[in-house]
Amino acid sequence: MTDDGIAQGSAPGPVPPVVQRARWEAAVHAGATTLADGAMGTMLFASGLQFGDPPEIWNLTQPDVIRRIHRGYLDAGSRVLLTNTFGGNRLRLSLHGNESRVAELNQMAALILRAEVDAAGGGALVAGDIGPSGSIMMPIGTLDFGEAVDVFAEQAAALVAGGVDLIWIETMSDLEEIHAAVSGVRQVAPSIPLITTMTFDTRGHTMMGVTPERAVHALAAWGADAIGGNCGNGPDELIPVVAKMRAVEPDVVLVGKSNAGMPELVDMKAVYRAAPEAMAAYAIDIREAGASIIGACCGSTPLHLAAMGRALGTSA
Repeated sequence: MTDDGIAQGSAPGPVPPVVQRARWEAAVHAGATTLADGAMGTMLFASGLQFGDPPEIWNLTQPDVIRRIHRGYLDAGSRVLLTNTFGGNRLRLSLHGNESRVAELNQMAALILRAEVDAAGGGALVAGDIGPSGSIMMPIGTLDFGEAVDVFAEQAAALVAGGVDLIWIETMSDLEEIHAAVSGVRQVAPSIPLITTMTFDTRGHTMMGVTPERAVHALAAWGADAIGGNCGNGPDELIPVVAKMRAVEPDVVLVGKSNAGMPELVDMKAVYRAAPEAMAAYAIDIREAGASIIGACCGSTPLHLAAMGRALGTSA
């Protein structure tokens, strides 16, 4: 598909809320296991992205690369895929002078992923990816709740306009910030399905001291449709997090998206050494712990996800 085709012929626009909800219910019905995707950043670095450069710009400058990455995960069996918009809020984009391009970058990311999903038969869900603001919430930092809500609402509005099926808020460590993100999403899309995952990389807590139990209680109360953990220090860390969430909120749809092992610093780069077979074993273990939406994060590739799909029995 050409760039002109996306811009002129295949832009679907917003997905009607009733369709968003129907697609979500079909994907998670009766506790069925759903395979999510793997790392975007890992694949972008392998394709030439330089450390420190904003990945979201590639939605405009290298859309064929973004499409190829999405296609790899679709071919591996992923059925929930995230847009290339992890740092697509205006605070993060301002680090490179791109704060005025929130709508452009996020909408294009959604259009690119929607085009690939549709080309593959339309059986996967397009998840609009929202990562942390890049600032620290008051009183420790300077970002107040109202501004944070506005920042996340702006990004969510662009993703919805681009045609996502759901929003996935990820890699959060502060409950106040993820609450602002949830509030921002709900401000612009009150009924859109919402996945929320935090990173529990500090002795079973987030960096800001949030426990899995506290996280799942709060996020369930704020109306998240699925809750869990992502990123961190590998499967051994995330599996007990999901188990703790299941113990206190047995009816919640739980999510696990672990890094491909413990990161190691090699030549000033993070290296992840878990083989596809190891991630396949993790997928089985985290499902047994209670997760039904299972994917992978930093260091993972379509090869990892294909092995996970075979192990879980979700492969087409």
